[in-house]
Amino acid sequence: MKAKLLEGKVIAEKIKEELKEEIKSIYFPITLASIQVGDNPSSEIYLKAQKKTAEELGIKYRSFKLDVSIEEKEVMRLIEELNRDNSIQGIIVQMPLPAHIERQKIIEMINVNKDVEGVHPLNLGRILMGKPYVIPCTASAVFELVKSTRVDLYGKEVVIIGHSEIVGKPLSLLFLNEFSTVTVCHIGTSQRGHLEEHVKRAEILVVAVGKANLVKGEWIKENAIVIDVGINRIEDKIVGDVEFESASERASFITPVPGGVGPLTVTMLMRNLVNVAKLQFQR
Repeated sequence: MKAKLLEGKVIAEKIKEELKEEIKSIYFPITLASIQVGDNPSSEIYLKAQKKTAEELGIKYRSFKLDVSIEEKEVMRLIEELNRDNSIQGIIVQMPLPAHIERQKIIEMINVNKDVEGVHPLNLGRILMGKPYVIPCTASAVFELVKSTRVDLYGKEVVIIGHSEIVGKPLSLLFLNEFSTVTVCHIGTSQRGHLEEHVKRAEILVVAVGKANLVKGEWIKENAIVIDVGINRIEDKIVGDVEFESASERASFITPVPGGVGPLTVTMLMRNLVNVAKLQFQR
């Protein structure tokens, strides 16, 4: 039996309708400030999606595009201004940044209450304590897709391949908070030759590496839920980190690439924005 597709767009539309209702209860305009340093093709796609979704929801979108040669202190000065600006409810800095600008320093500069990506150490700490308020957007999108299957997460064997700060690490904590049994794999796992054995045990598998067809279809456990975060270009095709066709024959649910996690990520960003705006309104 072929796996059911988990398409992000369907869930995103439902969440956007809910957000429209929440926005009505906030008695001031919501504004998102986006900072981009230099040019990056993948950032451009994400920026367009942000602007489009913001317009759909009636959210103001202010874009700050900075020259690639700008000094780090100038980027920090802009963030400081936006932190003080009460007309701005959320701030996002597009990644990657040029090599001369320290990513972590920039992230920590953002007011924690305007951190719509959920990457500030205090927001990540809230996930650790089991009291998340804003969650990194991709991790949140993955978790939403898994929840849409209505699976009982208690005790489930979850295997996450990739341990980044925006996907693997926060996602592992979200599953732990639901009492899932979580294994996080990474390059060390692969180099020791243990990746296959971990994948074969996974009832829920999340792959976020960026290596085309890293996970073979025959490794997938029967009836597993497979979330493929990877986006890789091979000639004129976009493929994920999992061999889609063969994995689909074994999984119960699987995300397509493209069309799975991606369409939901921007919606999770907007949900974070609405959450921080409500917090500011209450204050």
